[in-house]
Amino acid sequence: MRLEICCEDRVGIVQEVLNILVLHQINLRKIEVAPSKQLMYVAFPEVEFEKLQMVMPQIRKLSGIGDVKTIAFIPSEREHNELKTLLRALPDGIISLDAQARVLLANQAALSSLGCVANEVIGQPISQFFEGFDFTQWLEQEDINAQTISLEGSNERFIADILPVRISGDELGSNVVGAVLNLKSESRLGQQVGAFRQHSLPSFSGFICKSPGMKKVLRDAQKMAQLSAPMLLTGETGTGKETLAKACHDASRGEDAPFLALNCASIPDEDAEPELFGRVSSSVDGVNKLGLLEQANGGTIFLDEVGDMSPNLQTKLVRFLHGGSFRRVGDAQEVSVDVRVICSTQKDLNELVQKGDFREDLFYRLNVLTLTLPPLRERKQDVIPLTLHFVHQFAQQMGAMVPGIDSQCEAHLKEYAWPGNIRQLENALFRAVTLLDGDKISLQHLQLPSHSKTRVVEHEITGTLDEAVKQYEAGILRELFPSFPSSRQLAKRLGLSHTAVANKLREYGISKKSMSPAR
Repeated sequence: MRLEICCEDRVGIVQEVLNILVLHQINLRKIEVAPSKQLMYVAFPEVEFEKLQMVMPQIRKLSGIGDVKTIAFIPSEREHNELKTLLRALPDGIISLDAQARVLLANQAALSSLGCVANEVIGQPISQFFEGFDFTQWLEQEDINAQTISLEGSNERFIADILPVRISGDELGSNVVGAVLNLKSESRLGQQVGAFRQHSLPSFSGFICKSPGMKKVLRDAQKMAQLSAPMLLTGETGTGKETLAKACHDASRGEDAPFLALNCASIPDEDAEPELFGRVSSSVDGVNKLGLLEQANGGTIFLDEVGDMSPNLQTKLVRFLHGGSFRRVGDAQEVSVDVRVICSTQKDLNELVQKGDFREDLFYRLNVLTLTLPPLRERKQDVIPLTLHFVHQFAQQMGAMVPGIDSQCEAHLKEYAWPGNIRQLENALFRAVTLLDGDKISLQHLQLPSHSKTRVVEHEITGTLDEAVKQYEAGILRELFPSFPSSRQLAKRLGLSHTAVANKLREYGISKKSMSPAR
C-alpha cells in the first residue's frame, strides 16, 4: 500500500503523518519526501479498507496537507524497476565499478560476455576479467575523463566506454566514487554499424509531421526501434499507435521477420490464449494451432489495447517477458522464441494497477520504453498536411483529379477537436472525396459530428457570486465534455488536476450518460 501526500514544506509535518500510522499500528516500510514538488510518499503493508478510510481523512486534517491518494508505486520503486528492466534488456554489457575498480554490478549481457555468473564477478577486481587497460591507475588520476578503450577478455575483443561516476562534494567539488563500463564486442559493433547504414530512417519517412510534440515522439521511436526490450505506446484511439509499432518493427533487426497483431479488446479470453500462445489438441487426430508468438519468431508481436487483457493472459505474458518461453494451451512442453513485444493502450495502466485490474509487475516491465502519441487536436500544424495527403491518396485510388479545399473547410478542419483523431480525419476525407461532384471539398462534404467551442454561459446571472461562478463553470464543463469525454482529457485541456475535474463533474452531474440524450 502506498500513499502520495501533497503537503507544505514545514518542520514536523513528516512526524505528524508517521504518528497517525503509529496510532493505527501500521508498520512503515518506506518514506520519501520531495520538497520541491511538495510531495511525500509513504509505503506500508496492505491494510483493510476500513482502516485506510480512517487513516486518509486524518492525514488530510493535518495542517499543511492537501490531497492524499493511493498510488501503485513510489518514485524510488519505479526508478529501481525501470533500471533493472533496462539493464536486463540492453544487448550491450554494463558493469559498475567502485573506487577500487571492483565490480559492483553487471547486467546479463556482461555476464554472458564474461562466461560467468553474478556471484563469480561481484566484488572481484575488474582486472581479473579484462586486459589492456589499468582501471586502478585511471581511477587514481586527479583529472578523470571518460574514455573509449580496447579490451581483451574471454578470448574476445571489446570496445568499451568507461565513464566516471561522480558525486557532489561540499567543498571539493565533485568526487569520483567509481565508474561504469559499457562493453561492445566486435561482432555487436559490426551489427550496429550495419544497422546504421541500412536504416537511414526510411521506415519513419512516411509520417507526416510538423508539430514539435510528434517530432519528438518519432525521434524517440527511432532510438528505441533497435532495442529488444518491450515497448508501450499510449494515446487516444486513432492516433496511429499500430502504424508507429509497424515503423519500429521495420527499423529493427527483425524487419524481415513477421509483424503480427492481436487486439486484446476484441477477442474473448478463451480464444485469445490459443491465438497468442497456440494450442495442442488432446485428441490423436486433432489439429494443433500455432500461436502468434511462434509465427512471429524473430520479429514483432503487437498487442493492441493491452489494458483489456485478461488476468490469465497477463500472467502468461509476464512469464514470457521474463524468460522468453511459454507453454501452448494443453501442452506441458516449454517453447522458446525470440519476439519483440510492442503493446498499446488508450487506458491509464497506472490507474488500472491501483484498481487491481492490471498486474503491477507487468506494468513495470512494459512502462520502460514508453511513447505517448499526442491527439490530433494538439497537432494543429499537422492537420492540413495530413488532409492534403489523404485527399491526394484517395483521389489517386479512384483515378480522379485531386480536388482542392475551400478556405471555410480548411479553417474548420484546423479548429475541429477530432475526438477520433487521425482515423476520424481519414474516414471523413475518404467519404468527402468519394461523394464529391465538383473540384473543391467544402464544409458540407465533411459531415462531421457537431463540435462547439467554449462560450460564455448564455442566461441571466442570478443568485450570489459563488452561485453564478458555479453556473458559469458548469457551463464550460458541459461545452467541453463532448470533445474531451473523460476527466483526464478534460483536466489536461483545462490545466487542472484529474481529481479536481473529476470532483467538479460529479458535483455538476456531468457524465457520458447524462450528456448523451442532449446530443
